[in-house]
This record gives sequence, C-alpha cells and structure tokens, in this order.
Amino acid sequence: MKFIKNFIVGSLENIGGVTILFYQTIISIPTVFRRGYLLAQQIVFMGIGSLTIVILTSVFTGMVTALQAFAQGSRYIPVVYVGMSVARAEFIELGPMLTGLILTGRVCSSIAAEIGTMVVTEQVDALESMAINPIEYLVVPRVVSSTFILPLLTVVSESFAILGGMVFSRYALQIPISIYLRGVRLHFHPIELWGGLVKAAAFGLIIGFMGCYSGLKTKGGAEGVGKATTDAVVSASVLILIADYVVARIIFH
Repeated sequence: MKFIKNFIVGSLENIGGVTILFYQTIISIPTVFRRGYLLAQQIVFMGIGSLTIVILTSVFTGMVTALQAFAQGSRYIPVVYVGMSVARAEFIELGPMLTGLILTGRVCSSIAAEIGTMVVTEQVDALESMAINPIEYLVVPRVVSSTFILPLLTVVSESFAILGGMVFSRYALQIPISIYLRGVRLHFHPIELWGGLVKAAAFGLIIGFMGCYSGLKTKGGAEGVGKATTDAVVSASVLILIADYVVARIIFH
C-alpha cells in the first residue's frame, strides 16, 4: 500500500509540476528574442552537433528498409515499390521517430545534466538573486531550439535515408536508379511529409521540455544529477511514443 501511495503522490506531483512549468514556458516564449545568443547557441549544439549521428543512422536505416522491402516483396510486387517503401516509411514513421529518439539520448540527457548540475551547485539560485528568471534564461531557449531544429534534422534524415536506399538498391539489388526514384514519387501524398514534420516538432517540444523539467527538479548532488538524466531520457522516450500514436491518429486517421 505504501508503494501505491507513493506512486500516486509522485505521479500527481509530476503532473502538477509539468503543468506549471509548461504554462510558465509558454507565456515566456516572447522573451526568447531578448537573448538571441542563447537561442543560437542551442541551435548550433542541437542541430549541427547532431548532424553526424543523424546522417549515419539514416543512411543505414534507408539501406535496411530497401533490403527488407526487396526481400519481402520481390516475389509478389514489382521492384519499383522498393523506392516507395523506403520513402513512405521514412516520411510517415522512421524519419521523425528515429531522429527524435537519437536526440533524446544526445540532447535531452545533456539538458537534464547541465541544468541539474546548475541546480545542485546553486547556480540557479544565483540567477534568481540577480533578478534573472531561470525559465526565460534556461528553459525557453532550449525548448524553442529543440522544437525548431528537430523538423529540420528530420528532413536531413529522410533525405539521406532515401539516398542510402538508392545507393544500396543500385549496387546491391541491381535496381536502376530511375526505377527507384520513380518508386519514391509513386503514390506520394504531401500530407505524409507534413504529417511527419508535425510529429518531429512535437517530439522536439517533448525533448527540450522534459530535459529542462528533470533538470530543474534535481536533488541530492551528483547522484541526483544522474537520476535526473535517466528520468529525462526515459520520460521523453515514453512520451515520444505516446505522441507518435496521438499525432498519427489525428493526421493519418
């Protein structure tokens, strides 16, 4: 009974804390342009700093998707559908999802660790003593940056996944590039691309927000920082999976 009680109380406390911080963040968004350098710094860290791992992951994802599409359907459907399979899988699901999970591991954990360290070393208290709002200074630039940068990284991810699938199809599956590209254009609907980008923006919001929330509620020194980082990654990953279903249900119903 004690475990259930603690679980319920902890859940309600987190829901209340998330709601309050989300409200404070939303009303503070107009202040982000007062400190444009903080926004630019976060965009460089999240965007350019993540390009290498996003491109590498995307290329191999496109190759694997092309291989599986060819292996599963070559006996039943024309090879032109290999390109279509790669493109639609990337636009609708794999592009935003994999990019979101990659940035969860790289960005969300970094945000939680950085802000958590500032909390336990009383740097956040120092900001407040200098009349600097921690929400405006720490949270808003990170949340806005992650929400903005994830759709851009998703476009890069999808482009390199399609490119990787094309190169693999040409040299490993002996599918001409013209046929592969015809498949990419086959049955393409713009809602698939835009729906995936809406997903990516939602994932970016979750990543930035949960990293900040977990960091700000850090307690207990170095051990607390480690726990906050773990909580940030786990909670963001779970929320991304939930948001993936909700957004897909709304857009692709």
